[in-house]
Amino acid sequence: MNPCISEASTLPSTFAEDVAAYADGGWTAMEVWLTKLEKHLESHSTEDTLKLLADRGITLAAASYQGGLLLSQGEQRKAHYDHFRRRLELCGHFGIQTLLVVADFVDHVEDTSLQRAVVSLAQAAQWAAGAKVRLALEFRGKATFCASLDTALALVAQCGEPNVGVNLDVFHYYTGPSKFEDLGLLTPANLAFVQVCDVAGFPRELATDADRILPGDGDFRLDPIIQQLRHIGYTGWISLELLNPTLWQVKASQLAELGLSAMRRLLK
Repeated sequence: MNPCISEASTLPSTFAEDVAAYADGGWTAMEVWLTKLEKHLESHSTEDTLKLLADRGITLAAASYQGGLLLSQGEQRKAHYDHFRRRLELCGHFGIQTLLVVADFVDHVEDTSLQRAVVSLAQAAQWAAGAKVRLALEFRGKATFCASLDTALALVAQCGEPNVGVNLDVFHYYTGPSKFEDLGLLTPANLAFVQVCDVAGFPRELATDADRILPGDGDFRLDPIIQQLRHIGYTGWISLELLNPTLWQVKASQLAELGLSAMRRLLK
């Protein structure tokens, strides 16, 4: 498994600041926060940005994230898919091979919604295949739709497209309805990406993204998950994603260095 760091871990920083901080902290790969990259490209060319990455030895492991693809309809759906296609072009320019997709936020889910989601995910996958991009469907533990690893895996299987897998975010795995046996359903074919963090001192029902801390500093049992990933032969990216406003106050290069040490301990 190859470690990378999500730009969500230093969200107030710019794209260029993240590249510098992560390189200074010892990282060689990062998970792009797409709005940061898009903002950066408003004043910098693609060529200059590629040179920046090459000069600092940073690979773009994946891109986060695209929403609105599964259940939106009408003009809203058209807007989301236009945005999605532009982002696929961006992934192509920068050699980003994995794009994270999140399920739509809805109040109520019906059978027709699930059927629409499967068809839409297949359509999105076909667009992504043309750009040589793999989609990683993320479940959200407190969502009303696609809240568990099991459901995400079922949607991936039903859509039937080979370039779609799930994103295993251990925060949503632990704080949602997923079960340990769900990990047994993972294979190298259906697991597209992994994100890790930890949480300490909060009931799972109350934990929020803002409570994420460095892996190994909290209560999550991460070792069995890593062991299962090794057991199935997963050799892809595993990303540090923190989203903690308190940690955002730490100097980005210092957080990057601490994060890399934590990831090395986790992956041994």
